[in-house]
Amino acid sequence: METNPRQAKVTMQDVANHVGVSRTTVSFVLNGETGNGIPQETRDRVHRAVTELGYRPNAGARALASKQTKLYGLITEIVIAPYAANIVRGAEEQAAREGKTLLIASTDGSIDSDRRAIETMLEHRVEGLIYATSWHRGVRLPALTDEVPTVLVHCFDEAAKLHSVIPDEAQGGYAATMRLIGAGHDRIGFINLDPVIPAAIGRRSGYIRALEQAGIGLDEKLVINEDGEADQGYRAAAALLDGARPPTAIFCATDRMAMGAYDAIKERGFRIGDDISVVGFDNQEIIANYLRPSLTTVALPFRQMGATGVALLAKLAANRDLAPLQHIVECPLVERTSVRLPVPAS
Repeated sequence: METNPRQAKVTMQDVANHVGVSRTTVSFVLNGETGNGIPQETRDRVHRAVTELGYRPNAGARALASKQTKLYGLITEIVIAPYAANIVRGAEEQAAREGKTLLIASTDGSIDSDRRAIETMLEHRVEGLIYATSWHRGVRLPALTDEVPTVLVHCFDEAAKLHSVIPDEAQGGYAATMRLIGAGHDRIGFINLDPVIPAAIGRRSGYIRALEQAGIGLDEKLVINEDGEADQGYRAAAALLDGARPPTAIFCATDRMAMGAYDAIKERGFRIGDDISVVGFDNQEIIANYLRPSLTTVALPFRQMGATGVALLAKLAANRDLAPLQHIVECPLVERTSVRLPVPAS
């Protein structure tokens, strides 16, 4: 009766028998140990045999021996925000550069869900944890995170103990507003988010700083707070445009609100990019690329934040001192066609 090759697990002893050396020699070669007098020709034969026989090292056994699993855990709720999945992509890419593999678990953000996800990661003996959220806010994680190095991404620790990677919301708001000022606008409407959340606070501060730098007074009648969705962007833009002194440009704190603002602008017979310029925030490409005209916006740097989080985690795991506690990543302006060209310098 023939043995199914898929069921036959190749062992280290099989490799040793194939090459004609001891199992210890094979172990030394595969673990990259030097200074034991094993000729290069023997090392090459071992590696060829590993490939020919399809041998796979036992990761669990190697982890027990080295006390390193080469695993990082990523706990995230971004399954509910697909555009933020670039956090995972950036984290995976950086983990590979660090020689680590990323395990991913989802959470709904509740205390119980967070605890279960963290316990699962610790059971897999991860060397460190990344905790990522779908929107920028403060979090409090279970004390279980004290057991391994932990870095937060797109959120920060309300207890001010854990390192975090967050977007520079203020710089992003400043860049958006300065782009509109550079196009010659001095009445710039601002449709912002819930005023108490970090994103809204930062984006508003950037908006005000840009106005002040340009010598433009803040007009609170041009600022409306909403919850970030398209219908609310439509409602806020309509209110701004129907006012006594309507703006000639609108900065929307999300691309979804900008999408709604487009409808309000077009209903009133204005041309976006010519009569009224619009800038969004988030760079949700499925929206920004396909609006007509395409939307100039500020990107939330999800991929870079994911990569930065893993890079910081690697330093923490190596016991390197890191300061400051919060690491801020720039939000770049993504130029498209919803803003008219800059006013030429005189």
